Amino acid sequence: MNTIGKTVGFSLISLLTGLGAGLFAVSSAQEDGKVYELRIYTATPGNLDNLQAHFRDHTIRIFNNHGMKIVGFWTPTSEEDADDTLIYVLAHTSQEAANASWQACGQDPEWKSVSDASNANGPILAGVERPYMKAADYSPLQ
Repeated sequence: MNTIGKTVGFSLISLLTGLGAGLFAVSSAQEDGKVYELRIYTATPGNLDNLQAHFRDHTIRIFNNHGMKIVGFWTPTSEEDADDTLIYVLAHTSQEAANASWQACGQDPEWKSVSDASNANGPILAGVERPYMKAADYSPLQ
């Protein structure tokens, strides 16, 4: 299998694994009350700048259109992850609201267009982790 084929295959496997983990997290997350969604993206080799441009130029606005509140974006300080990892947190009023926002975002024609354009030269995303969390009773986020 050539390098591009391996990268695409790995990307698809990672994406499906991330989606599966996300579905598991969705089913076990609190159904009422505010939830936070931690998203850890791993870019394909050499594509972290493209992934960041995707968010900077398009995704933030599209998320806002669908009621997805961005808490913040981060990049790791470790040399091991600094070249390919983007981390962000979303706040949702409830798990149900999170599910509805993601569904609406995924069906948004602009989102589809932006995604297609971002991946025109090959996938820019190799993997996604996306656990949902609720604030502990002593958290300042309560």
